[in-house]
Amino acid sequence: MSSKREDVQQFLTALRGRITPEQAGLTVFGGERRVPGLRREEVAQLAGVSTAYYTRMERGDLSGVSDSVLFALVRALQLDEAETTHLFDLARSASGPRRTPRSKPQPRVPAPVAQLIDTMRDVPTLAMTELGDPIASNELGRALFPDLFPADAPPLNHTRYLFLDERSRTFYPDWETSARGVVSSLRLLAGQDPTNRNLTALIGELATRSGEFRTWWGGHTVRIHAAGTKRINHPIVGEMTIAYQRLALTTTPDLSLTTYLPEPATPSMDALNLLRSWTAHQHQPTKRHGVDH
Repeated sequence: MSSKREDVQQFLTALRGRITPEQAGLTVFGGERRVPGLRREEVAQLAGVSTAYYTRMERGDLSGVSDSVLFALVRALQLDEAETTHLFDLARSASGPRRTPRSKPQPRVPAPVAQLIDTMRDVPTLAMTELGDPIASNELGRALFPDLFPADAPPLNHTRYLFLDERSRTFYPDWETSARGVVSSLRLLAGQDPTNRNLTALIGELATRSGEFRTWWGGHTVRIHAAGTKRINHPIVGEMTIAYQRLALTTTPDLSLTTYLPEPATPSMDALNLLRSWTAHQHQPTKRHGVDH
């Protein structure tokens, strides 16, 4: 795990390197440039601060930096919502009191939410922690993600499944897109909650055991993944493209509710209907000599 100063340094350096002077609206006169993106003095000019002050920030020192300067950096570096959030999280962590690392207890699903999940029988639904632990699901949700729900063992953590379980690369045809998305979500979370021991342990484990995770983690990409589509290669009904929607639970901030549905009247919806029928058949009682078993 890198230090807070290193995180700030690498994040700002990566952001500066991706923007050309032309994209930033600067006029460049001749001469060979040694950096692919903006120079430090150019970022400072765009943000309205001295080169020395910006250099201090990029070296990892965001302590005491005002919101107005941070917003000037947001404009200069053309940050999106997730990157802006991450920058302010890093600054808050640098300026606030030092907090003791702590482990967070596993959140519990409120009874009304559990009832809602069960009621949504026709929609695959999972309640998951920020780190990827499935805490609750309905029958169709478990059927949609069979690897996560082994018959005689606790559910698997989805983040570990992605990087440490070879089955995930078959299940997700666009595995790299899904995996990179998880890395960027964890990077954003690490900025918001840097003293979370559970998060730190998970990142350390994945960085040790997965070269791909370690490489992408070093890229400092942050994204918000609240909705989108993904392809899965289901072992029972074949390939499907499903839209997911992640819903925040205000009563339990560490949990989110995610639903999965294909577009209507598509082969993917046909596959989901087939999975519904298969699931219902799997749990249908058998009859022998007029007696239910």
